[in-house]
Amino acid sequence: MTAIRIRDAAALLGVSDDTVRRWVATGVLETSDDGPVATVDGARLAVLARERAVAPDDGASVGRSARNRFTGLVTEVRTDTVMAQVTLQCGPFEVTSLMSADAVRELDLRPGVVATAVVKATTVIVETNRENR
Repeated sequence: MTAIRIRDAAALLGVSDDTVRRWVATGVLETSDDGPVATVDGARLAVLARERAVAPDDGASVGRSARNRFTGLVTEVRTDTVMAQVTLQCGPFEVTSLMSADAVRELDLRPGVVATAVVKATTVIVETNRENR
């Protein structure tokens, strides 16, 4: 069992520590008191994270193969004559895209605009903390 501290579980799910404690009190999660700090099971937390994940509905009636969609606010647009760099703040994550300057103009991307970054990558690098293995 991977044990995750309540504080860390809350941060991973974007909720408060009190919310995680309420989930424990109502049986949504179980704690393990094996050590000096209460923890929850990482596998059950992963299941809960997937259950709680809600993809934003953009109203489109088309199917998509890309599942990684991050909706947020455009925070920065840097353009030159041909290319542009657009940065979005999507919750706690910053997503940066390189695209043509024409695309920025056509989409009217500028700071404060709500946009969705759609990621379809062939390479995804996953890292873990060596101390937690």
